[in-house]
Amino acid sequence: MSTTSSAGAREPKRRRGHLRVAAIMKAGAEIFTEKGYDAATMTEIAARSGTATGSLYRFFPSKESLADALLLEFAQQALDGLAELGERAGDMTLDSLAGALVDFRLALQSQSSFAVALVESRGAGEDKRAKFRQALLEGMARILRKVLPGLTQAKCDAMAAVLLHILKGAVMAAGEKPAAGSILLAEIREVVRLYLAAARSTERGNLPS
Repeated sequence: MSTTSSAGAREPKRRRGHLRVAAIMKAGAEIFTEKGYDAATMTEIAARSGTATGSLYRFFPSKESLADALLLEFAQQALDGLAELGERAGDMTLDSLAGALVDFRLALQSQSSFAVALVESRGAGEDKRAKFRQALLEGMARILRKVLPGLTQAKCDAMAAVLLHILKGAVMAAGEKPAAGSILLAEIREVVRLYLAAARSTERGNLPS
């Protein structure tokens, strides 16, 4: 999915245009993060990206279209990462999967605060957050169906929601001092592994002999 396919944004045709759009979006993400959506200006974004103002507006006619493109890129990267993990999940041990889920959530956090701030500044934040969360839940449920194929749909959905809540703890742990954070992250990985292992044990116990 193109990162500039949001309403109003223009799709570049050549490699040079794609590189320019990437530079603009990088500068936009930095300035929105530093100053907030309302205080950021397209003039600043043009200057930081080394883009003439006229060229900037050809690709992104407004600050709103740039913000929407950044949100689309963030959401697509997050969902693609979860889908890629889902492709590998069936061949992973529960220990490896637990670690991969924690790593995914930590990687997601690097841009999530910025993305949430943009959503709130652009309005209708609750609706967009709900849609993104639902997409994450569905991605997590697909992973669970790969590793625990005997789960009922209701159980799978419930476990997906629980895992997302558990993984929020990884973000908090990563904010601790390095030594303490490492210990906490190891414990969270173990919690996720044990949760998956318990579900697998229950699933196998329910299979007919």
